[in-house]
Amino acid sequence: MLANVRFVARFALFAAVLTGATARAQTLFETLVLPGPVISGHAKIESQCGQCHEPGSRKSQPKLCLACHKDVGADIADKRGYHGRDPTISAQDCKHCHTDHKGASFDIVQLDRETFNHARTNFALTGAHASVTCNACHPANTKFRKAPGTCGECHKAGDPHKGRLGSSCESCHEDTSWHKTKPFDHGRTKFPLVGAHRDVACSGCHAGEKYAGLGLTCVACHKPQDKHGGRYGDKCETCHSARKWSEISFDHGKATKFALHGRHGQVACDACHTGDLYRVKLKTTCVSCHGKADPHKGQLGTACERCHVDTGWRQKVSFDHDVTRFPLVGLHKGVACEECHKSQRFKEAPMACAKCHADTHHEGRLGPACEQCHNPNGWTRWRFDHSKQTHFPLTGAHNGLDCHACHRAKVTGRIVLGSTCFGCHAADDAHSGSFGTVCEQCHDTTSFKKRGFNP
Repeated sequence: MLANVRFVARFALFAAVLTGATARAQTLFETLVLPGPVISGHAKIESQCGQCHEPGSRKSQPKLCLACHKDVGADIADKRGYHGRDPTISAQDCKHCHTDHKGASFDIVQLDRETFNHARTNFALTGAHASVTCNACHPANTKFRKAPGTCGECHKAGDPHKGRLGSSCESCHEDTSWHKTKPFDHGRTKFPLVGAHRDVACSGCHAGEKYAGLGLTCVACHKPQDKHGGRYGDKCETCHSARKWSEISFDHGKATKFALHGRHGQVACDACHTGDLYRVKLKTTCVSCHGKADPHKGQLGTACERCHVDTGWRQKVSFDHDVTRFPLVGLHKGVACEECHKSQRFKEAPMACAKCHADTHHEGRLGPACEQCHNPNGWTRWRFDHSKQTHFPLTGAHNGLDCHACHRAKVTGRIVLGSTCFGCHAADDAHSGSFGTVCEQCHDTTSFKKRGFNP
């Protein structure tokens, strides 16, 4: 029968040449030698044998196949996909696996689903994918290469994040189970998790599966817990750390012009910063904070640090009393401030001795100028010189007399006594005035009984 076919073919070719219809003869020849119908996918080029065959050259057939199936050719060139990843496949002629001319309904792929090694493709079946049926990813009448290659393409309908986290599901999930997640590296984001943030559940910040558009500042999350009520702004990290909110790392001395020493270091921030931290600039003088509590009512000025220290207002009071009109000398140095300053308006303290020291001994007979006789080293230490400071030197028996023997009257102001003998001893005149009042003509101060008239 084959001989008959060849004979007919030769006859037809000969007849065509004789008539000059070469093209028609070639088509007729190809029709006569056609091994069988092509698959439905090649039906449009069934009569165009040159699309797949080159006369007299079998080796050119793979080149012609790939010229039409450009996507497969690209896989082989790039060494990807099923045709490009396995060198044993890419080295074979296409017809080794794909034989045509066996009918329109013939399966030219000849895929054995039971033995097919999916690892040779771009998508190895691992985890839960290994138990999925082929049709779950490869719908009927769809090329296998058209199957989705990313998680998002396949599982978009069941994505609980609604696409907000993109399609790289594998960055968080494992293919053994969606509920089994990998430790997400938050350091790849604009907000690395440090300190206490590491222990917070994802939903603690990403409520309602919201991941995009979240604020990165502290107040974006913690504004409801802001104990300062927004008065300190939104730069919480200036004072606090992510490790623990109660740990305050703000260095008041370096960040401001007012270092916190002594008791100031124990005061709560809100005690001084009662208003908006960035709008209300606090003054650094003592009275700017403590003016209302000033017991001196401003009479001592505003330089509180001249007397007080910040470890305690009543500790180490170091006021230099010598800068006042009443320097502290003698026993005054050891007297408590309150002994003289009954009121904390210190300027009200008197400076006269009699104002502080009630004169219970002289009862005012010697006047208010106590300092004429006494000094602040002790009341018993006299310093009044009757000979130098008056016109009546104390000689003889006068020198041993008590002051009050002569100075009997209670006077105010300057003490003025007579300097004659008769002025003091008139009541004791044994002569009843018959010898006059110049007693010193006969007597001297050693004794009145000693007589020595000097005419």
